[in-house]
Amino acid sequence: MTNALNPDVYVGRNAVDPQGDKIGTVGQVYLNDQSGQPDWITVNTGLFGMKENFAPLHGSSFNGDDLVLPFDKSIVKDSPDIGDSSHLDTDEQQSLYAYYQRYLGTGAAETGSDDQTNANGGDAGYKRGEGYDVSGPNTDEAMTRSEEQLTVGTEKVESGRARLRKYVVTEQQTVQVPVSHEEVRVEREAITDANRGDAVSGAAITEEEHEVVLTAERPVVTTEAVPVERVRLGTETVTDQESVTGEVRKEQIELDDPATARDR
Repeated sequence: MTNALNPDVYVGRNAVDPQGDKIGTVGQVYLNDQSGQPDWITVNTGLFGMKENFAPLHGSSFNGDDLVLPFDKSIVKDSPDIGDSSHLDTDEQQSLYAYYQRYLGTGAAETGSDDQTNANGGDAGYKRGEGYDVSGPNTDEAMTRSEEQLTVGTEKVESGRARLRKYVVTEQQTVQVPVSHEEVRVEREAITDANRGDAVSGAAITEEEHEVVLTAERPVVTTEAVPVERVRLGTETVTDQESVTGEVRKEQIELDDPATARDR
């Protein structure tokens, strides 16, 4: 890929891997001291993009608004830590070259340009692109002030499990049941022409017993299983407010005016 000369072309773009998965956001661009050409970028990775990792532009390409790097996300995130600086020194360059050469091949991370070697045979340096934060040959007369913002999202995680379990309990129930029984009572009737024949059919004076069987109802208890309801588990979404705290950096711009200093 032919690197774009203007660093602003890269700043703020999403850096993605060859599969299109986001690695991070391009933060800074470093220019070759000899050619003035962008050769390295930093990618904001980690939680809330608080970490910066260096990556070479060699082998990268644009896909719409995305900058496609020829590395997986883990490769960029594991790159050597380089302190926040406006210029890459020789030791920092060699550390980055040695790391990325394992994934791009010998010399590939150095972009294959002869401009990277200075007249004394040493490694060319890299300075942060002037178009990013100060006035210079690649910018207009304005200075850009940037600040970080928290990017907050949500993810679904398992918070617990609920299950239905059926078991048997025994309880006492009292039910009112109507029952009936027979009681004996003495019924007397006068001798009439209608019953006289039955009354005098036997001996005049005798001893005898007459027995009546009495009956009574009693409660009989049985049980039967009947379906009474169906129970299932369901879920509902409840939205709460939760506070998230993170550190963000921002740039401040102040005026350094010698005339004002003399007045003071």
